[in-house]
Amino acid sequence: MTPLCHELPAWQALQTHYEAQIQQLDLCQAFAQDPQRLASLSLQAPHVFADLSKNLLNTDTQALLLQLAQESQLVAKRNAMLAGDAINSTEQRSVMHWLLRTPANRDEIANAPTVQAWSTEIHTALHEVHGTLDQMLALADQVRNDKQITDIVNIGIGGSHLGPEVVVNALEDWIDTGKNFHFVSNVDGHELGHVLRRVKPESTLFLIASKSFTTAETMLNARSARQWFLEHGGSVDPQAPCSINQHFVALTTNQQAAAEFGIQRTLGFWDWVGGRFSLWSAIGLPIAIAIGSMQFRTMLAGAHAMDAHFFTSPLEKNLPVHLGLLDVWYRDFCQFSSRCIAPYSHGLRRLTAYLQQLEMESNGKSVTKDGVPLSVPTAPVIWGEPGTNGQHAFFQMLHQGQDVIPVEFIALRDGGKYLGEHHQSLVINAIAQAQALMVGRAGDGLEKDCPGNRPSSFLLLERLDPASLGALIALYEHRIFVSGAIWNINSFDQWGVELGKQLAKQLQTRQSSSDWNGVDSSTQALMARLMQSTQ
Repeated sequence: MTPLCHELPAWQALQTHYEAQIQQLDLCQAFAQDPQRLASLSLQAPHVFADLSKNLLNTDTQALLLQLAQESQLVAKRNAMLAGDAINSTEQRSVMHWLLRTPANRDEIANAPTVQAWSTEIHTALHEVHGTLDQMLALADQVRNDKQITDIVNIGIGGSHLGPEVVVNALEDWIDTGKNFHFVSNVDGHELGHVLRRVKPESTLFLIASKSFTTAETMLNARSARQWFLEHGGSVDPQAPCSINQHFVALTTNQQAAAEFGIQRTLGFWDWVGGRFSLWSAIGLPIAIAIGSMQFRTMLAGAHAMDAHFFTSPLEKNLPVHLGLLDVWYRDFCQFSSRCIAPYSHGLRRLTAYLQQLEMESNGKSVTKDGVPLSVPTAPVIWGEPGTNGQHAFFQMLHQGQDVIPVEFIALRDGGKYLGEHHQSLVINAIAQAQALMVGRAGDGLEKDCPGNRPSSFLLLERLDPASLGALIALYEHRIFVSGAIWNINSFDQWGVELGKQLAKQLQTRQSSSDWNGVDSSTQALMARLMQSTQ
């Protein structure tokens, strides 16, 4: 059995180090004493520069965290993922979303040395990946060129919703199709209803994104969209001018269920693609329609460049490794229970919601892969809003509140078409906020004091384009793998999510039968009130 993380020698050394060197660390003094602090605590990865110098750590901290990575067998766990081992142990599945952005040509694979160790099964899977990719991109370009289709409605939930939505929003300057994109996930009928009021059946393409084609929320929305389509002139007859077959596409592996629904056009993916890692697969069809096949491949190339960096760079120069270790350091040694994401980019306005699922659904666990309860906390709460809006909302608490909350700034050096005064002001504000968190201010009275010494990281992208966005998202994927590997948890299942779904089904059954035997009184009372309001 793998030792628990807090039992490792490096963990004990880090606790001693925190108390001796970091607990009273003053960041301003640290910069004054070490002119090389920025150079030694910053890293360059493909498309992303990271300044980690304003964090509560030093080079000794980094050395001990790297020792923790070695003792936690991070490299072996990373290699197991790359070899296609079933590291999703509870579901006995491989974890190979990285394969979705691997080039088909072996000579183009950036981490080529690792290819020699691939099994025949992985090479076969890569061939299937590119077959599906070619099919998806051909469909995307067909839809892009179809002038009749003006609206794309993506119906999914979780990764089948957040991934495509964050990318389409982020790359809106790259969308040149004249089409409108809508994303529906909430089972609350108001969301779907508001979309349907703005579209017409004959000019709308519905994308139903559900691997199993049984996801309760997605299928309820899909059935309602189908009913609306038929009530407003659509037809089940595949030969009709406005048919379900022409205006619905299923992104699923369950072709039979899709056919029963009336959909013949389907694109599938594999059980080794987790939902929150699936935007690179057929789930990315709305992205490909939005930006086109060439730019979609560019996005995959950016992600692949980050994959190669993660799989081949030494740990001491590996940005996903350093960020994942920083997350463990703050959560378990500094006792920071949340992290604020502050993207200073309107395009990244949905990034925080995406990262909430990516990190908290992956690492919000309290039991190791060996089934042993952990005595240390894991995933922090991820929250935030784009700058500069956040400055006029919650930054007051970041500067003067009692809780110390690490902030992660994300900014672009090149603002593209808005490079002028707007973009300059935006990025200067981000830099100033990071500085203010560190230096603080002694006011005329205590009520004006800002204590400072509050940590932050600063991620800088050259620009927000398909390649850099692909690299950024892949960076976060690998980062949560690193912290999960240190905690020795399974970052690729989500049984807590499944529990609520199972209980919802049971309540619906009990509602029909009026059998409440064994159900707690609070749940019974709430269900009784619900029935009163709907009768």
